[in-house]
Amino acid sequence: MKTTIRMTAQWMLFAALLAGGSSCSDFLEETDKSNFTVDTYFTRPEHATSAVNSIYENLKTTTGGGFGGAPWMMLEFGTGLANTELGQAQNSIFVRNLVNTSDNEYSRVYWVASYKGIGNANLVLAKVPAIQMDEVAKKKALGEARFLRAHYYFNLVRIFGKVPLITEPIELSSAALYPDQASEEEVYKLIVDDLVAAESAGLPFTDPSGRVSTGAIKSMLSSVYLTMAGYPLQKGAEYFKKAADKANEVITANQYSLFTTYDDLHNPARKNIGENIFMVQFATNIQPSGWQTSIIPYNQGISAYSDETGAIFANKEFVESYEKGDLRAQEKQFYYRTYSLSSDRSTVVDLGGYYIYKHFDTQAHLTTANSDLNWPLIRYAEVLLTYAEATNEVSGPTASALEAVNKIRRRAKLPDLAGLTKEQLRESIWKERWYELSFENKTWFDMARLRKAFNVTTKGFDNFVGHKFSYGPVLKERELLFPIPTAEIRNNNKLKQNTGY
Repeated sequence: MKTTIRMTAQWMLFAALLAGGSSCSDFLEETDKSNFTVDTYFTRPEHATSAVNSIYENLKTTTGGGFGGAPWMMLEFGTGLANTELGQAQNSIFVRNLVNTSDNEYSRVYWVASYKGIGNANLVLAKVPAIQMDEVAKKKALGEARFLRAHYYFNLVRIFGKVPLITEPIELSSAALYPDQASEEEVYKLIVDDLVAAESAGLPFTDPSGRVSTGAIKSMLSSVYLTMAGYPLQKGAEYFKKAADKANEVITANQYSLFTTYDDLHNPARKNIGENIFMVQFATNIQPSGWQTSIIPYNQGISAYSDETGAIFANKEFVESYEKGDLRAQEKQFYYRTYSLSSDRSTVVDLGGYYIYKHFDTQAHLTTANSDLNWPLIRYAEVLLTYAEATNEVSGPTASALEAVNKIRRRAKLPDLAGLTKEQLRESIWKERWYELSFENKTWFDMARLRKAFNVTTKGFDNFVGHKFSYGPVLKERELLFPIPTAEIRNNNKLKQNTGY
């Protein structure tokens, strides 16, 4: 924790550095008025904008790829539904084989990136209110900061459980530099408070620029309430209703819709519109996205990228468990197993596995090796499924719950669900979440909140603890959380490691 806060504090306290011919003693004795500090920086409206922009930046950190894998893969290998050809990606292999440790670099990146984002959000919330600027713009900036802080804490509390709850700027001399862990209840209270405050910030319901919108706030709040209804808080019916009501606000606003083709999920021209409610922003030739080399097979010569790492692909058993006729499991919909060779595009080869197509930038692989794709954080499909699940828990298989899940199924060319009991519809909705939201960092979170895991053989759901992955390892209670990084435990002796690590 010490390392995390130090990096955040220094980034904001020393935005510009001295250079030039002053002596060492002059440097120590004189103040360079061109330097920014926290006290001198937050004075103009554009400072508020740049400070808010810094909070968004940390969303990018966990995406990516390469020969070491990438942190986003941690949540996929934890499901037992992913595989890798990349032997040197030990962080991925340890998670996949359920022999993970607190030295895993993926966990450390999630922890550090989240607290950097939180630190920058705390500075905005503390300093921007005093800036003389348009009050409407100020309120919007504070709303964005609250949403983003809630996002980072929502990831932290689900991944690590009890975590430090930091709501004010921290300096190296602060008494709170070594904070205690807060309970999950306390963290979720802050998340909800932030999102409810952000709802009234006056942000547009949609924002094609990719910034936080009211639609994104309501969508995340529905997901938070759904999680609070389940484990570990188990708040039950009241929070299922809250989740259903908030998701319904998004649905009835009629501002979002499912894409008619799955191709639009990975079409750069469709970023931040339609089904895409909130995304991590990337731009070709400026800050291109980095996971393309990870989702193509190892050195089979199909891509314009020079690196082909085979870092992650779908387990055969999972893809083949999709219902017969499901469009999502057909070639080049959510997955692909054939592609043309970069040396001869008229030659198509069988790749021998099911690789991830929903994040595949066709133009980048064919020609540019420079991806313009965004990473999806919230899709309208998730909102529909959240509404269906939460409504069924409150009221059983109502017409509106069935219609929400059937919209997902119709696009997949599957028949409508009908005549189901509450229990049957519950598992049918869970299954749609596993199939529809696969490889979007949603499934492991569902497993943890439900304490359930999908059995690709029976096509039903097992209890989380004791569930056996198709390739052998068995989930234990410890896998309901990931370990707090070793470096954070060493830096802050108030932190207690999660059980089993």
